[in-house]
Amino acid sequence: MTEPQIEIQLIAAVVAIACAIPGVFLVLRKMALISDAISHSILPGIVIGFFITHDLNSPLLIILAAITGILTVVLVEAIQSTGLVKEDTAIGLVFPALFSVGVILIAKNANDVHLDVDAVLLGELAFAPFDRLLIDGIDFGPKSLWVMGVVLLISLVLLFLFFKELKVSTFDAGLSSALGISPIIMHYGLMSVSSITIVGAFEAVGAILVVALMIAPAATAYLLTEDLKKMLGLSVLFGVVAAILGYWSAHWLDASISGSMTTVLGIIFLLTYLFAPRKGLISVLYRQRQQRTEVSLITFLLHLNNHQEKEERHINHLQEHINWQRVRSKTVVDLAERNNMITIEEGVVSLTKKGLEFTELALEYIITNRDEKIEHMKDDFFLFRG
Repeated sequence: MTEPQIEIQLIAAVVAIACAIPGVFLVLRKMALISDAISHSILPGIVIGFFITHDLNSPLLIILAAITGILTVVLVEAIQSTGLVKEDTAIGLVFPALFSVGVILIAKNANDVHLDVDAVLLGELAFAPFDRLLIDGIDFGPKSLWVMGVVLLISLVLLFLFFKELKVSTFDAGLSSALGISPIIMHYGLMSVSSITIVGAFEAVGAILVVALMIAPAATAYLLTEDLKKMLGLSVLFGVVAAILGYWSAHWLDASISGSMTTVLGIIFLLTYLFAPRKGLISVLYRQRQQRTEVSLITFLLHLNNHQEKEERHINHLQEHINWQRVRSKTVVDLAERNNMITIEEGVVSLTKKGLEFTELALEYIITNRDEKIEHMKDDFFLFRG
């Protein structure tokens, strides 16, 4: 493995970690789209900073770009607060307008400068190791690594200092205000960190990968845990794994590094979306099927409880009386029999003592409509559920 290869992976990993931290809070606050808006709308800040300094490496570009990112958030919230449009519509109005201003400024005034829209949007990690930080002729390594290292350090320090405040203001703004924690300050603080992170990663990886690294790992972690600290850890892990695997995928396929990393992030999210233990699609569909079966069982037992006539309880007439298909009827009868809630003698179905007790509790649940009346009941009575 060559030194540039190591440096590319190291830069990608640092960018992934730096993006994952604010990304978790953006996802939890349902503000994922704002990262896309910021990543595009900071272009005017970069261009104006260059016009002032005539230096693409000036820190002023980062400062003005971050200010433009915060301006984006302010404008989006100002439009949304009117109540005339929703947040997604406000984002769709603001960032194309600001991005277009940046494109026009580049086209009219920076044609002879290496500042083009394609490079800004896509980025190219392959070139990052060749942009070195030189001080007095001493090579300190890739400039992107130092920039993102500083951004990551700032994010970590702020996270440790304000973790409680961020947590409270994210999940309950009312409680945050009652405790003396300003939700507005926390909100704009988070937006500032997000803007600085996006700007810092802009030159190395481009806008597309920045958005992917900020949102996809956090969204994936959200499907696996409800613990904030674990979500932060998983988000960082997914981001770093996608950065490394994405690089080697690009190496093997001779493809875009940023594109490969984004693809790996998409694959990781898709697998989690399908197979997550609690929130995965397959798990959700299984629980829904299980719940339908349990509701059918309760309906069946209530029918038996309300009818003493043998003809009403004859197994051959269940489909006719309860208006079920034959397969569904057999499934429910088998479940009830396996759980010792019914007995079948000469084709007539009768409730057992256990079935009668379960039915009485089910009636209590139906009358009160309180979940706590049924959850422990299902655990106590079902030997085999679904």
